[in-house]
Amino acid sequence: MASNPDAPAYGSSLPAPNVQEIVRSDPLLVPERYLIRNEEDLPKCGDHISHLSSEVPIIDFSLLSKGHKEELKKLDLACKEWGFFQMVNHGVATEVLQAMKDAAAEFFELELEEKNKIAMPPDDIQGYGHTHVVSEKQILDWSDSLSLFVYPSRYRKLKLWPTTPKEFKEVIEVYSSEVKKVGEELLRSLSIIMGMERDTLLGLHKELLQALRVNYYPQCCMPDKVLGLSPHSDKNSITILLQEDNATGLQIRQAGEWVPVKPIPNALVVNVGDAIEIWSNGKYKSIEHRVVTTESKARLSYASFLLPNDDVEVEPFDYMVESTGSVRMYKKVRFGDYLRQAFKKKINGKAHIQTARIES
Repeated sequence: MASNPDAPAYGSSLPAPNVQEIVRSDPLLVPERYLIRNEEDLPKCGDHISHLSSEVPIIDFSLLSKGHKEELKKLDLACKEWGFFQMVNHGVATEVLQAMKDAAAEFFELELEEKNKIAMPPDDIQGYGHTHVVSEKQILDWSDSLSLFVYPSRYRKLKLWPTTPKEFKEVIEVYSSEVKKVGEELLRSLSIIMGMERDTLLGLHKELLQALRVNYYPQCCMPDKVLGLSPHSDKNSITILLQEDNATGLQIRQAGEWVPVKPIPNALVVNVGDAIEIWSNGKYKSIEHRVVTTESKARLSYASFLLPNDDVEVEPFDYMVESTGSVRMYKKVRFGDYLRQAFKKKINGKAHIQTARIES
């Protein structure tokens, strides 16, 4: 099948070893390239960080989508103080969530040779492999992933979509379509709490871009010496994440600590990306997050990224500058340029959004 000439390319990634294969061949081996050398970056998986876990905000989507005032207030507070929240009653059927988990688990259990049929090409970040590997010297994350553009449909590079298990394509389609509906409704709610017309943000996502990344974090015999995913903030508008019900790995930086986001069965985790931080003039923050590994078992997660189109210019809304009573904190960025620049560097906390800051 010919490659789709319509699909944008956002970057490339150097080839990296397959972590799942490392563990399959020797569960007690952690190669040097994965070991964190800076003491401060080491994951500390003790109890001292979990007291804030129970405070991660929970939003009821069914109330939010009806314009419920209290729920909108909760959303405003969640975006302002946490940049993350768990969302219940989102309307995506449990069977749809489970089908996604089952098909992905089956895909990652395939032999490497089979998965490599859709390996990430050298000039792309879609397919099976690793993103954000930009140097031979960087410390690597303890994970493998499958990344695909799902919307708009004409951006799909179907030659990089899995053909095994045979229902996986359809499962991705159904799951992503349901997540898209939730995402569009969330953008409406965000417009409302920003004091604008309900469809303002949707208008800036006229042809909504949606990417899916399924992350596979193998178990690790040295979980305190590696990271499944390095600390970073997302560059897009919003991210909607499905977690495993019985394994905690995601942590967010809050009040100077790393706080585990404990899964609520069938809930979706939502976080604000850099684009929303810029549009809101810093009122809503894109929060640093990372993933830790465990010794006992592998873990999967399913992240859907909603992005504005390439040529959308992202800058603080006048209303947000006035209502926050502050100066304009960010300059205008063309979103496609902002995203492509990010893919040229190793992910590194919130370093990238600094490039959009107006020097005070």
